[in-house]
Amino acid sequence: MPTAAILAGGRASRLGGLDKSQLVIDGRTILDRQLHVLRRCADRVIIIANDLARFADIGVPVFEDLVPDAGALGGIYTALAIAKEPVLIVACDMPYLTAPFLTRVLEAAQDADVAVPLAADGYHPLCACYTQACATPIRQRLDAGALKVLDLFGDVHVRTIDPVEIAAFDPDGLLLLNINTPDDLARAQRGRDRTS
Repeated sequence: MPTAAILAGGRASRLGGLDKSQLVIDGRTILDRQLHVLRRCADRVIIIANDLARFADIGVPVFEDLVPDAGALGGIYTALAIAKEPVLIVACDMPYLTAPFLTRVLEAAQDADVAVPLAADGYHPLCACYTQACATPIRQRLDAGALKVLDLFGDVHVRTIDPVEIAAFDPDGLLLLNINTPDDLARAQRGRDRTS
């Protein structure tokens, strides 16, 4: 199994700078939930963050971005450089990911450079598997200051996980929820049992 990397370097400006990994959903932090899930589908779990001290007591290795101020694309690059193998990338604000779905993402990457969910609301590039074939194209984009993750997909072979595939793992529509705004947080805190 590959490495899984939680990207936790964002500023969470739309949530007043809250540490999204420490938001509590259904009695557990998102980080605790993700570690539990990722340990079931990866040999190693790491965290990519700008504030290493914040995660010092978590019990998994924490690494700082190799290319400062390069956003999520820089975090993906750092994870690939550290892992030397395919990396399952997960944003730290996705509380409802499941091991069966993430295993499907990993399987889809076996014949592609990137495997990424493509849901009704678009791509989810921070819940995707990136292989080592992406490292050089990402580095070239970082060096050019081209930091948009989705633009990378024009440079590599992408396998999408389409809405039909996603639906088999997502009966309540929360699987790919990521928390960017107070409304997202409220929806996540309502939980699976109370989703309309």
